[in-house]
Amino acid sequence: MKRIIDKSQKREKADFIIQHAQIADVFNLRWRQGDVVVADGKIIAISEPGEFEADEIIDASGKYIVPGFIDAHIHIESSMLAPKQFNRIILPHGVTAVVTDPHEIANVAGKAGLEFMLRDIEDVEMDIYYMLPSSVPGTSFENAGAVLTAKDLAEFVHHGSVLGLAEVMDFPAVLNGEEGMLSKLKLAQDAGMIIDGHGAGLTSAQIRGYRAAGIATDHECVTAEEALDRVEQGMYVLIREGSAAKNLKAILPAVTVANARRFAFCTDDKHLDELMEQGSINYAVALAIEEGMDPLLAIQLASLNAAECYRLNNKGAVATGYDADFLLVDNLQTMKALAVWKDGKKVAEHGIMLTPAPEKSVIEMSILYSMHLPKLSKDDFSLPFKGNRANVMQIVPNQLITKRIEANVDVVDGEFMPCTKKDLLKLAVVERHHHLGTKAVAIVQGIGIQSGAVATTIAHDSHNAIVVGTNDEDMLVALNALQEMQGGLVIVNEGEIIASLILPIGGLMTDCSAEEAKMELQKLHDALHIIHPTLDYHLFLTLSFLALPVIPDIKLTDTGLFDVTAFKHIPVEITD
Repeated sequence: MKRIIDKSQKREKADFIIQHAQIADVFNLRWRQGDVVVADGKIIAISEPGEFEADEIIDASGKYIVPGFIDAHIHIESSMLAPKQFNRIILPHGVTAVVTDPHEIANVAGKAGLEFMLRDIEDVEMDIYYMLPSSVPGTSFENAGAVLTAKDLAEFVHHGSVLGLAEVMDFPAVLNGEEGMLSKLKLAQDAGMIIDGHGAGLTSAQIRGYRAAGIATDHECVTAEEALDRVEQGMYVLIREGSAAKNLKAILPAVTVANARRFAFCTDDKHLDELMEQGSINYAVALAIEEGMDPLLAIQLASLNAAECYRLNNKGAVATGYDADFLLVDNLQTMKALAVWKDGKKVAEHGIMLTPAPEKSVIEMSILYSMHLPKLSKDDFSLPFKGNRANVMQIVPNQLITKRIEANVDVVDGEFMPCTKKDLLKLAVVERHHHLGTKAVAIVQGIGIQSGAVATTIAHDSHNAIVVGTNDEDMLVALNALQEMQGGLVIVNEGEIIASLILPIGGLMTDCSAEEAKMELQKLHDALHIIHPTLDYHLFLTLSFLALPVIPDIKLTDTGLFDVTAFKHIPVEITD
């Protein structure tokens, strides 16, 4: 502290100075001319030219300095990378911190999964903060790989990278005051931590119950009206722009200069290829500017607002006393980082990390071998019908919500037959954690594949195996491949595996480099266009959310078809 004070008072040289840039003042929403003076990882002054001396002078004429961006809510597992590798693809885009919920790996591996995620960030350059999973399992009526109680979570409360309790998605448990949920909420409140919400489809009255429980954020708004209701009730709204859920354009009309401090940006779930090509929060900022938002306001949402929401003191601004986390850009419309500094060190330039690649992650064997599918046959995908009327799950492209529709389906010899002309396909979920043998089959519309099957072990949040197909034979081949691979993504056509990506870390993440994984993922996307020539949405990520029974209207778990609105299981066939 004394050394920094001495440097701030010019008794010692600073480490470096960036001169002649336009500096984003996120407190006053203005551009400020000056020199950014850095020492010991801190910004010690915004000075007049020539006022300070330093060991290094950087000329940034014609460029802008903006605070490092913060992703207010993300699941690193959805990048399919371990944290060490995730760090290296995000930092070059100017995202210097993320707040992540590791409930994906926790639903597979419990405390061992949490310990792995915490251990894997020990040597990363960016700030990776964790929220403790509140919903493991996600609901009581499906089978996940683990159970985490308040007592289990208490072991992690005082870890330096833990900020609070992650998205509370079991809203009946909250609103009914169930003991297990109340214990988790009290754990977070007693520790003075923030609690994240998950208010998908909740009414204003139900949000009132969330606020009574001390829940402070919501990233599930899909309309401006929902967003305004949350803000009026004192919540932070995290505007989501991910791979499957793209809500920014719909919510942006709710943001004004008067209420903007209650909004921040997040991705929630974004796939590896898009993260590498687009980045995350930098992409949201550029999109908001394209939609008409003032660049300074968009930058404020992406930095200061997120920092203050999660009580990250000394982050989120280019200002005296703040951490030296910032990026240099020359085009506010694209928000492409020319260089990125983290804690006063230049860590990336022109999209490339400047630090050495990390060693491979250390992973427990129980996490690497998490696949326990039963021996399956084509009969396991049978869907008997007496009539031909069915409850069908209809997807909404680029959204996590689905619609429950009623449809006449093709029935042959008393069994449902998929029909590509009507785009009515078979969907199945099979428990894969504890040899329980539970499985369920339903009908989905909107996937659009013309042949074959697609399967994955990424199936939020319980992460059982999920498969969609035009025929039982290919669905069986796909699930058998997942078992042999110990998890991942696979595409089958005419009985042959035409592309796959092995995800050995809990069936969710790869242990290879981001570059290697991206190449394999590109092969998967190419193969998808073989069975779906007109594909125009993120099929794998959409498929992964068809088993999440906390987002309306209708989902499929290993225990059956579930009506989220009515909050009960429903039959596939309509008999009355």
